Amino acid sequence: MAENYKALTIAGSDTSGGAGMEADLKTFEEMGVYGMVVLTVIVAQNPKDWAHDIFPIELDTVKRQLATVGDGIGINAMKTGMLSSDKLVDTVEEAIKKYNFKNVVIDPVMVCKGIDAIMVPEAAKAIKAKLIPFADVVTPNTVEAAYIADMEKVETVEDIKEACIKINKLGAKNIIIKSGSRVEGDYMVDVLFDGKDFTIERKLKQKNIYNSGAGCTFSAAITAGLAKGLSVNEAFKAAQNFIDKAVANSFKINEFTGALAHWKTR
Repeated sequence: MAENYKALTIAGSDTSGGAGMEADLKTFEEMGVYGMVVLTVIVAQNPKDWAHDIFPIELDTVKRQLATVGDGIGINAMKTGMLSSDKLVDTVEEAIKKYNFKNVVIDPVMVCKGIDAIMVPEAAKAIKAKLIPFADVVTPNTVEAAYIADMEKVETVEDIKEACIKINKLGAKNIIIKSGSRVEGDYMVDVLFDGKDFTIERKLKQKNIYNSGAGCTFSAAITAGLAKGLSVNEAFKAAQNFIDKAVANSFKINEFTGALAHWKTR
């Protein structure tokens, strides 16, 4: 009988389906991994202007969900997504320790797409202090990397490498930073640092695409790879392949945004 791989996402729900736990579960499924959710917030978009309204889940409800998975089922890997308060971060840290979760992927969601300001400073501070040390892999974007590494900005490949080294010193075993559209020029850069060596992948920026949910999807693909027993380097490569196809085939869903085609690796 084939082994069933199990992964958990501790994340928010994006009602529009593009990001958050919806993106995570789609990614797990497409990569052959059984997905489970601990829901932290519900995000609803205003149809008139697509402004995001955030509705937190009660902390006790989060703890009950964690017990369902931690005590009741068990996992091969896990990832975090939107954690909207310092108390919620404390709860996740306690669960990682209590249930001895392995293959921990921290996606430090601190900024929204298109906005470079830290959304919830006290939550960001807690993620940096309490979750980064548990990370087998951490996947910040350049704005989040600058915050975690105490750098003014991360804009070049040299900046990214410096941030990787600083984040590694905080306890994260492997750091993956995707430059996305923030680094100038025609190329995107993905950097993996394992504490010793850098793996740097460059590729042409894709044009006329939508990338809402790309960060969630990429970190979920890493998590799925680790759940299946891949090395971090192998999971990195598999995640790149997955996200490249999903983004290349992205599509418009309304006048404000589009979505990734998670099924395009089939």
